[in-house]
Amino acid sequence: MFPFELLSSEASAANLLEQVRWREGLCCPRCRSESVIKHGSYREYQRYLCKDCDRTFNDKTGTIFAHAKIGLDKLLFAFYSFLRFNTSIRQLDAEIDVSYRSLRRRVEQFARTLDAPDISLVGPVEIDEFYVSAGKKGRERDSRSRSRALSKRGRGTYEEDKPPVFTLVDRGTGQRYVVPAKSADEATVRLLLDNHKKESLTVYTDGFRAYDPLDDDENFHREAVIHGDGEYVDGDAHVNTCESHASLARRWLSPHRGVSKDKLTAYLRPLQLRRRILRKPGREALKQIIREVL
Repeated sequence: MFPFELLSSEASAANLLEQVRWREGLCCPRCRSESVIKHGSYREYQRYLCKDCDRTFNDKTGTIFAHAKIGLDKLLFAFYSFLRFNTSIRQLDAEIDVSYRSLRRRVEQFARTLDAPDISLVGPVEIDEFYVSAGKKGRERDSRSRSRALSKRGRGTYEEDKPPVFTLVDRGTGQRYVVPAKSADEATVRLLLDNHKKESLTVYTDGFRAYDPLDDDENFHREAVIHGDGEYVDGDAHVNTCESHASLARRWLSPHRGVSKDKLTAYLRPLQLRRRILRKPGREALKQIIREVL
């Protein structure tokens, strides 16, 4: 459900930001002092004075909302619609009548602010990779334009504008991760699987050769299904959940009509947050979004 009552005006949005930001107590964002008093107002926002550093601040100070020319209600509308409904920035531009350039800059700043996923594996774990077409969108190229069709067989590379994206599913915790990479090789696989609690982590893979060194490593117990031989499930061994999540990631990127490869990480991080707010009502989802960027 869309939280219309929270985004009906900038005053309502300012009140929500105040509730979420100072939920654990009011303090100065610069010196962290709790010796703070109210000191007038700044438009719809309460202004405060810190008695220790003798500086003033308001509810937006030190956040991505500070100095924004776009109203807070419109920014929260954009962030909520972007996450909940996967709305493109072009469509958001039409909906809230804000400069496309300003809105794109704020949405991308929001995506960059989200923390990188902390991959801590319990196991067993599925791991798989897929490839997306992501070049140098919106910038001058130093070579001829790439072909958008699958012009040649084989796996893509970052240099060929088809960077790999790994999906990991931890069956022990239910966590799912989507991580772009520069290359799909043994070093990347080991880096992704490095942080695990059990001495021997059970890993389910397909037949991609980058996973083969795990067979000789005592820290891992690998079980593989060979798709080339028509094998997709062997008992508990399969990567179907990874492939399902990869399809969701492709659909997530689709409305943006091509993402620059150096911004691919920023566009995929919101997908993790989207899953966390999926079943939450609008009010709670919006509060979660604000907490993530404070």
